[in-house]
Amino acid sequence: MEWELGVAGLAAGVLIAMATAPVGVSGAVFLLPVQLSVFAVPNPAVTPTNLLYNVVAGPGALLRHRRDGALRGPLVRCMALGALPGVILGAVIRVFALPGPDVFRLLVAALMLPLGTWLIARTLRPARPEIRRPEPAPRTVTGLALAVGVVGGIYGIGGGSILGPVLVGRGVSVSKVAPAALASTFATSLVGASTYALLSLAHSGSIAPDWFLGLACGLGGLIGGYLGACLQPRMPEIFLRLLLGTLAAALGTLYAIYALR
Repeated sequence: MEWELGVAGLAAGVLIAMATAPVGVSGAVFLLPVQLSVFAVPNPAVTPTNLLYNVVAGPGALLRHRRDGALRGPLVRCMALGALPGVILGAVIRVFALPGPDVFRLLVAALMLPLGTWLIARTLRPARPEIRRPEPAPRTVTGLALAVGVVGGIYGIGGGSILGPVLVGRGVSVSKVAPAALASTFATSLVGASTYALLSLAHSGSIAPDWFLGLACGLGGLIGGYLGACLQPRMPEIFLRLLLGTLAAALGTLYAIYALR
């Protein structure tokens, strides 16, 4: 029944966002396999449904970060500057050139599993202060954001799930990365969902989002994201780094299993 689907989507959104929001991950990257396997959302509609989730869920955590003044600073601007054009390009590529998810799953697994494992190892055995890398330059952040924006536009995962572990691994604190990653994800998802809505008017197939499911999951993410952002200041940096590394490694493992089925 439709109300049961809505309750399941709401619960999934709350649980995923509570676990991922403290480290700057919207949760859509974990919602993607749930949509495909549990809710049977068709391709490529799963992508704009994920973007719709980000749009609805994003303000929950962002409201909390805004109250703390964490959304100011150059990192937010650099990430948005690269990610916004990237997500438009990614949406066009997704609709006209890359409808299948198998290659994407393998790429995510190949990137996130070693990245998460490395981040955990680096947290448990940090480098000596004299050999730690400096934080990446603004141009580097913008370039990385452009690349993950394209990926986010193609697969509707936001980009913070990929860019967050990279920046944290390069020496940026989780408390600084998380608000910027969530703000960038919200902005790119808003633009990306709008792009898919426009493309659906001129292209046949399942391109428009599943509005009911996307809104139900997004409402859950709105609640869970706010709760997760409230919890973040109470968590030590080392715990947040381990949580981000664990989520990245778990994501890589999950996508590898799906890709190899």
